[in-house]
Amino acid sequence: MITGDLKSRIDSLWTDFWTGGITNPLTVIEQITFLMYSRLLDMQERKDEKRASVSGKPHLSRFGEADMDCRWETWRHYGADEMLPHVRDRVFPHFRRLAERSTGVGSQFATFMKDAQMMIQKPSLLVKAVNAVQDLPLDRGDTKGDLYEYLLSKLTTAGINGQFRTPRHIIRMIVELMQPQPTDRICDPSCGTAGFLIEAYDYLLREHTSAAGKHVEVIDGEQLITYSGDLLVQDGHRQHVDSDMFHAFDFDATMLRIATMNLVMHGVAEPDVHYQDTLSQSFEERHPKSSKNAFDLILANPPFKGTLDEQDVAPDILRTVKTKKTELLFIGLILRMLKTGGRCAAIVPDGVLFGSSKAHVQLRQHLIEHNQLEAVISLPSGVFRPYAGVSTAIIIFAKGGKTENVFFYDVLSDGFSLDDKRAKIGDGKGDLPDVQAKYLQWCEGKGDFGDRTAQAFEVPVNDISAQNFDLSINRYQQHLHAEETHDDPRLILKHLKDLEADIQTELVQLEAML
Repeated sequence: MITGDLKSRIDSLWTDFWTGGITNPLTVIEQITFLMYSRLLDMQERKDEKRASVSGKPHLSRFGEADMDCRWETWRHYGADEMLPHVRDRVFPHFRRLAERSTGVGSQFATFMKDAQMMIQKPSLLVKAVNAVQDLPLDRGDTKGDLYEYLLSKLTTAGINGQFRTPRHIIRMIVELMQPQPTDRICDPSCGTAGFLIEAYDYLLREHTSAAGKHVEVIDGEQLITYSGDLLVQDGHRQHVDSDMFHAFDFDATMLRIATMNLVMHGVAEPDVHYQDTLSQSFEERHPKSSKNAFDLILANPPFKGTLDEQDVAPDILRTVKTKKTELLFIGLILRMLKTGGRCAAIVPDGVLFGSSKAHVQLRQHLIEHNQLEAVISLPSGVFRPYAGVSTAIIIFAKGGKTENVFFYDVLSDGFSLDDKRAKIGDGKGDLPDVQAKYLQWCEGKGDFGDRTAQAFEVPVNDISAQNFDLSINRYQQHLHAEETHDDPRLILKHLKDLEADIQTELVQLEAML
């Protein structure tokens, strides 16, 4: 949690960028990210210097004698007119050189700095931004992740770039449904800002922290529980979490920079983040250890309504589903990337559930007959407003096995209004807690889910097969209709004639008054 004072500082910095001529919210976040990265590098350098001094071991600097003036603590004290050309001509080129030789916390981020560009053109704006970043508590692990999330939340309120972000409360529900474990290898093949991976990490902090690792403090009058980032050391999982748990792919370099910084800011030392079109044939060649049978858990909100040239798509995926549609190809990709027994939760457009084309039916049949389709959770059509009004659903499945029954849930409210304003309703939770409770009951074999008039129910696989593998909830949900009774038409007609007679009488009286 970040305080109101910290939020106001972020808001002020955001306003400075906009008044300084940088109005694209993604560019603003990218430029702030560069400055944060520069400061984090210097902070880590000082930590390593102290460690080397105590241990007596030699220290290999990230900067070297020739680049000591690229350290944050050196150039942040420069005057405005000197600072701008120095950052543009010295610091940014240093970032790019660092991409080839960087090690330690945040080094993965350096690989995405090769094409980094300095977009700040006003010396006064750079000084304001540097001073603001210097005041941010980047040394507090429990705060800096929330700080970066607040910065990213600006994408949802600042124009067309909001489509990059899946609503955080939806992400959190999905992660809690999937219950990631400290030994899992987790992937998002179209990561955006890495929201799913961040929430998975936060889930591990909440669920796998001992009492000693939980800290209670009061901020702005509110009791807050925070969690130690070192909670997994005692179980021997920390190295796995830092270097092999989280894997992300995207083909937008800007989003990858932001995703990597997001993970680092939350406490993941070396997230595995790569620039890659995961649907392409080159994916297997460049990432053989990630392209097949690699992951225990995949969380994704793949691109909707895209099309690709089949010649660019990996042949293995086309053998699962022969199509050009990205929303179908990504499900085929996920099945290839999962280990046998591995599980996935993915957001898909409703067309995937009921589309009648050969590819749509083929994919659903493959999911049901050769894998274990667990759940279809229908979301309201306004969840992605104001950026998209498409109806979507969450599908949960495991690779391998067979499907016997499928859990359906009809989410009527996600806790926010379904118009463009997306205003909070009540406690802002809607049906989401009930989704989690009912799904957990269903997984444990508890409760009765045979009533198809309820929001939550199950459907045997034979019924689904008989419907050409249609997975739309309306195909199986039953609605109770109350019997309507009406007056006799002759009585209704008499009432109308009496009403007309009253109107005529009143008109005659009104005319007599004139």
